[in-house]
Amino acid sequence: MKTERRLRLFIVARIVVTLLFLVSVLVLKVQDPEAIENTAFRGIVLLMASSCFFSAASLAALRRKRWQLSLTYLQIFWDLLFVTLLLLFTDGIASPYSFLYLLAIMNAALLLSRREALYTAALSGILFGAMVDLQYYGLLDKVGLSPLSALQRGSVVIFYTIFLHLTGFIVTAFITGYLTERARSSEDALRVSQVNYEELQRLHSSIVQHLTNGLMTVTRDGSIRVFNPYLERLTGISQEDAYDKACHIIFPHVPWGEQSLSQPQQGEFCYRTASVEPLIIGYRTMPFCDVLGEPAGMIVTIRNLTDSKQLELALKRQDRLAALGELAARMAHEIRNPLAAISGSVQLLAVNGCLQEHESKLLAIVLRESDRLNGLITDFLAYARPAAPRFERFELINLADDLLTLLAADARFEQICLNAEVPAGIELFADRAQLHQTLLNLLQNGAESMPGGGELTLSAAVQEGRDDAGHVFSLVRLMVADRGSGLDDETSRHLFEPFWTTKPAGTGLGLATVYRIVEAHGGTIQAQPREGGGTVFTILLPIVEGIA
Repeated sequence: MKTERRLRLFIVARIVVTLLFLVSVLVLKVQDPEAIENTAFRGIVLLMASSCFFSAASLAALRRKRWQLSLTYLQIFWDLLFVTLLLLFTDGIASPYSFLYLLAIMNAALLLSRREALYTAALSGILFGAMVDLQYYGLLDKVGLSPLSALQRGSVVIFYTIFLHLTGFIVTAFITGYLTERARSSEDALRVSQVNYEELQRLHSSIVQHLTNGLMTVTRDGSIRVFNPYLERLTGISQEDAYDKACHIIFPHVPWGEQSLSQPQQGEFCYRTASVEPLIIGYRTMPFCDVLGEPAGMIVTIRNLTDSKQLELALKRQDRLAALGELAARMAHEIRNPLAAISGSVQLLAVNGCLQEHESKLLAIVLRESDRLNGLITDFLAYARPAAPRFERFELINLADDLLTLLAADARFEQICLNAEVPAGIELFADRAQLHQTLLNLLQNGAESMPGGGELTLSAAVQEGRDDAGHVFSLVRLMVADRGSGLDDETSRHLFEPFWTTKPAGTGLGLATVYRIVEAHGGTIQAQPREGGGTVFTILLPIVEGIA
């Protein structure tokens, strides 16, 4: 394709030069009719016209690809013939146009190769030497070329003229061919490099576009250049908007300065997006240098660690719960037996003993506190050794109705507006009693968080989820939302831990038991601040298929 373009450009250039030369000859003839003989003038005009016609025909023939090589050789032969005829019409050895042979040689090198350029140089030397010799001996007098110019110079000058022209032709062919080969090899290397660069660019773009982490490149002065789609989704800022923007405007916590340009750094920070819940972001910076080895900027990888942090907290909580469960089984066995003995002994004393009034009151206190301690141990055992879920199929709306009926008589719900937004038709395959205990506990906690009254909502819906393999499955989402005081950071960290409570008379086992029940059903539970104040507990339970 490039050879065809060169050949086309060469033919067009010849047409332009031929027309310009023809115009100059016509102007010279008009201004000085005796400057060019009529015979030579007619020959020159005919030669120029033939050259234009030949060039036009060659352009038309270039449409046939299989003629391209033949046309290239034909152009070189035509140039040699053209220059030779032009010299015949312009006094042979005295003509100023012998340099045009050099153009023909250079064209051969550009269009073909150095070998063809040397062949063209040799043929040019043969044609020029033959024409000068024939002129010297008067053999071209019949075609209008006088031998006078050759005879005036003498045989020695003619010999040196032919020798110098031949030497110039060969040197031109060698140098032009060498430079052309170097240029072609450079073009090939550049083409290969360009292809490799384009492949690397596509590979780089593909990697950057499909990274599962954020990737950002920052220049030495802190301006953003690359901002991959992960960061676009994370921040809501497009690549176009982020380009050339200062890094600290989008990520204020990412360190920037001479230290970041000299050594890698990493860390975490809290990043707030348009959503209510803040994200925990981890970053790592890596400086890079330019071709001179000078610091040019840094590459920043960013990852959303929110889910992994929550999973880490859940695993730590699970480990603590497992350890406490083992401890609880032993403690319950050791405590409950002596507690039963104490309670029985006190009851016997109260029935059979002759006690005064203040002693009876003390024994009543002992019995009451023994019963309270027994209830605490019972709750502890329920948490530490939860019963395996006894799955059955039931309508969720029926469970919600039972809860509303039960809580209607609870004094804590006198000033509470309790709403149940549970649509009909949602079936669960779960342990009804344990799920009843879970929702009851959450609703009671919500009511206790609003001592002055407020709105408490129990809602349910079905949503879709995806596992690691991308398979779609159905989930039941249960939500208990209150308008209480909400959750602070300390409460959020310890919310489902046993024996941690904010209630003065609480045991800290209610939400821990809820967590164990939900976990035993293969679900998850989260507590989040509610927009406008309050807390939302969200339980996700898989819809397990089974036989009731």
